Amino acid sequence: MEVVRFFELALYQVSEALFLPVIVGCALLVAYTPLCLGMTLYEARQRFRGRFFDREAFDTHLRRLWKDLKGHPKHLEIEIERLLQAEELRLAHSLDRIRFVIKVGPALGLMGTLIPMGISLAALAEGNVPKMAGNMVTAFTTTVAGLGAGMLAYLIALPRERWAREDLREMAHAAELMLVAAGQDSAVAHHLQEEAGDAVTAAA
Repeated sequence: MEVVRFFELALYQVSEALFLPVIVGCALLVAYTPLCLGMTLYEARQRFRGRFFDREAFDTHLRRLWKDLKGHPKHLEIEIERLLQAEELRLAHSLDRIRFVIKVGPALGLMGTLIPMGISLAALAEGNVPKMAGNMVTAFTTTVAGLGAGMLAYLIALPRERWAREDLREMAHAAELMLVAAGQDSAVAHHLQEEAGDAVTAAA
């Protein structure tokens, strides 16, 4: 029984030690999510006006590759495929940040609920009702904050994933047109577009 009691106390100490990091992490996610919302609304406004910054940057790189390697079709194909893969990774990385909030926000909210409830029960056993009440308020507040951040992040991720699929499709199409113009086999060029579509589907 002494061994069991030792592990119970050890786990209690660990949970108490995690209390402050969990609260801080939840607060940071709650602050970060509205920032993501603002960036998403700005991008939506630019897209509504016909401005697609990622596609424009990709087209600029494509034209530079065409200028440097138009006399070497095989090298051009390799570099275009490498450029398209780099864009896939960059877009996936940008989506990973908001997906992190979707998954971690509710988890931190749950941890921020259970840890103060354990402290509240210990305070109740000691007869310290004000301490118990304060910890219960913290517990329910972190639950709402974590779930709210996760829900908002999910709503942000929906259009951003759709935009990523659209951008990659257009980038792959532009790469396909350039390879055909360079005299490459259309089947090879079309393969790039299929790979881009598969990459975004897997990422989503």
